[in-house]
Amino acid sequence: MTGDPKQAEMIEQGRLLLAGPVDFMLSVVSMQTLPPPDLPEICFAGRSNVGKSSLINALTGRNKLARASNTPGRTRELNYFNVGDRLHIVDLPGYGYARASKTDIAKWTRLTRQFLRGRATLRRVFLLIDSRRGVKDPDLEIMAMLDETAVPYQIVLTKIDKLKKGELEKIIAQVKSKIERRPAAHPEMIITSSEKKMGLEFLKAEIVGLALEKIAL
Repeated sequence: MTGDPKQAEMIEQGRLLLAGPVDFMLSVVSMQTLPPPDLPEICFAGRSNVGKSSLINALTGRNKLARASNTPGRTRELNYFNVGDRLHIVDLPGYGYARASKTDIAKWTRLTRQFLRGRATLRRVFLLIDSRRGVKDPDLEIMAMLDETAVPYQIVLTKIDKLKKGELEKIIAQVKSKIERRPAAHPEMIITSSEKKMGLEFLKAEIVGLALEKIAL
């Protein structure tokens, strides 16, 4: 538990927010079908099979809110979730390996990039990195694009329960070395395990802080 009263308050607010109503809204297949830009938005991005859907389920305490699968590339649209009419969570298609046609992969990769470049209500991208794999070239490509378009992003390490003893420090150092000079990168990463419910309270605190931001209509 944190000893910082302000952070403790944000953790509690985050817990309450994500324990409340969270509903699937729609799956977006084109920029023209995005919902109205009337609430702050956050999104989860990462390589295929990094654990985006599992993390959303763990954060909200719902086993089947977001589809989780061992098949890389299962999420093929921008999946929107409404969090108590205060925030939209967007589950993006995974990039990298996927069991799909090259045409389909190109289609949803293009949609993802268009969304990340052009959504004014997007407050932060939570960029998930599998702690067993570290930062790979596709992750660096997304970071470069977000730096170029000045879209803030924060690294979330996933699946830390799968690491052997002593490996966590190495992967943290590797990730820090990749983001320390990047202008759009949040300086603090969040370390999580969806399966063991580790680190989720700190991610919830970040999310509720973003939900409190006002949208200029």
